[in-house]
Amino acid sequence: MRRAERLIRIVQALREAAPGAVTAQDMGEKFEVSERTIYRDIAHLITSGAPIDGEAGVGYVLRPGFDLPPMTFSFEQLDALALGARFVRATGDKDLASAASEALSKIEHALPDTHRQRLRSAPLFAMMLDETVRPEAFAPVRNAIADRRKLRIRYTALSEQDTTRIVRPLALTCFGRVWLLTAWCEMRDDFRHFRADRIERLTVLAESFEDEPGKTFEDMKARDAHASDAA
Repeated sequence: MRRAERLIRIVQALREAAPGAVTAQDMGEKFEVSERTIYRDIAHLITSGAPIDGEAGVGYVLRPGFDLPPMTFSFEQLDALALGARFVRATGDKDLASAASEALSKIEHALPDTHRQRLRSAPLFAMMLDETVRPEAFAPVRNAIADRRKLRIRYTALSEQDTTRIVRPLALTCFGRVWLLTAWCEMRDDFRHFRADRIERLTVLAESFEDEPGKTFEDMKARDAHASDAA
C-alpha cells in the first residue's frame, strides 16, 4: 500500500472510531505496517493540518469537523467503484446502468489523471451467464422497496405450484446467477424469498406499509443469524 493511500485510510479509521481512540498498534496491524510507520504517518498528518490529538502508547482521536477532500480515493476504492458499476450494468437494469455510468463520469472529472486512468482501466469485470435475471422487474421492485409499497405477485415455485400473494418487499439480493426478492409474505405471515426469474406477474399496489417489529429485513437477518448459531 502506497503511503498516500495509507494516510487516507488512517484518517478514515480515526473518523470511524470516533469518539474512541485508536492505537498505533491497531492501525499497524490493520494496514500491515510497523507502529513506527504509523507514528511517522500521524506526525505527517498533524504537520499537514489534520486535527489529531493523542500520543504514542495511548492512542489517537480525530477532532470533529475535519474530513478528506470529497474525491480522495485509494486505488482499491477505485477498483471497487469500477467493479460495482460494471456489475450494475451486467444486471440489465437500464435505469441503474445509466445512473452508474453518470456517477462514474462525475467521479472521473474530479480525479487527478493517475486516478482517472485507474478507474477506467480496472481489470475487473462482471457478466451474467444465463437468463435467470429479470431486469424489467428491477426498477418497480426497487422503487417499491424505497417507497414502502406492497406488491401483488404471481409466483411459480420450484414445485411448479402457482400462487398469487401480497408481499411487503424488503430487499433484492444476488446469489451468483439468481436474484432473490426478500419480502414479508402476508399469505404465509412470515418472511419468504422469491426468485426473480419465477415471478410471472408483478403489480405495485397503492397500499403502503410501515416497518413493524418482527417484519423488517433486519429482523429476518437477526433470526437467520440466531438459527445459524443454534445449529
